[in-house]
Amino acid sequence: MRRAVVIGAGGQIGRPAVQVLARDGWEVTAASRGGHRDENWPGEVRTALLDREDDAALGALIGDGCDLVVDLVAYGLRHARQLTGLADRIGAAVVVSSVSVYEDGKGRGFDTMGEPDGLPRYPVPIPEDQVTVPPGDATYSTRKVALERELLAAADRLPTTVLRPGAVHGPHSPLPRELYFVKRNLDGRRRRVLAFRGESVFHTSAARNIAELIRLAAGRPGSRVLNACDPEPPAVSEIGAAVDAVMGVETDTVLLDGPAQTSVGRTPWSAELPVLCDMSAAERELGYRPVVSYPDGLPGTVEWLTRRLSGQDWRAAFPTLARVYPDLFDYAAEDAWFAAPRT
Repeated sequence: MRRAVVIGAGGQIGRPAVQVLARDGWEVTAASRGGHRDENWPGEVRTALLDREDDAALGALIGDGCDLVVDLVAYGLRHARQLTGLADRIGAAVVVSSVSVYEDGKGRGFDTMGEPDGLPRYPVPIPEDQVTVPPGDATYSTRKVALERELLAAADRLPTTVLRPGAVHGPHSPLPRELYFVKRNLDGRRRRVLAFRGESVFHTSAARNIAELIRLAAGRPGSRVLNACDPEPPAVSEIGAAVDAVMGVETDTVLLDGPAQTSVGRTPWSAELPVLCDMSAAERELGYRPVVSYPDGLPGTVEWLTRRLSGQDWRAAFPTLARVYPDLFDYAAEDAWFAAPRT
């Protein structure tokens, strides 16, 4: 039986990835910091504790060898070299990167969005051969590029499929963007404001669709880079309407023609220009067909978010989200904006 090691198995992408690989006939070892088992995994899945920074522990996990390593938590040159250093014991790898590596050809990307004239103007859709930011240690994006390039340079020793997801969604996320709408509904907020007419599109990526791409890449080893996104990504106003439908509420939405007014109207998807990725390479090279649409995957996400919020502050439930978006629920600012006179 083919053996697969999944690193970061306890996370949002890892859980469905382990499930689909096991269902596809792989002997799976699911490694994570906690070493926990997901309730949806088959009984034959093995679990293992792993500190990703511990070289010896990673080597012991690989053991005498495995046919596949799926690495969902790799960042930067060091992690890439951990994997290439074990290339003689690994048949192939699938490693998750990010669409944030893309640059628009004029030095603008995700890292410059908050700067004057820093908004990237990407082609629509973005192909995998679009220029990226330079590799380095400075940011999440530059570290992901360093990771990608080191792995792809070792193609003769370790064939690696690099996947670039967009706005990942599904249960067990440390950065659940959908909370923006779910919590407002739970709090009885029946009015909301959306910047840029609610038309912002940040290409979504269902964890289950990424898992399907991992399964397909595992069956066709090779060195390649592929976007890993959903079909027909919704605009932010459509996401809000879909959440409302799942939760059975009606909401009045005010659309701003331009950017947010301080925090009012700003969402985790808000941008003036779209980030939309080309999925034709995955379809062509792997025969990729999405297993779930955004609306179909949403009920599970809403249910999970509602349970996680029960009895605790959102900042305690989702500290990563709170750190990235500290004013996500600035209701006082919203109320003041609604109360202010307008011409």
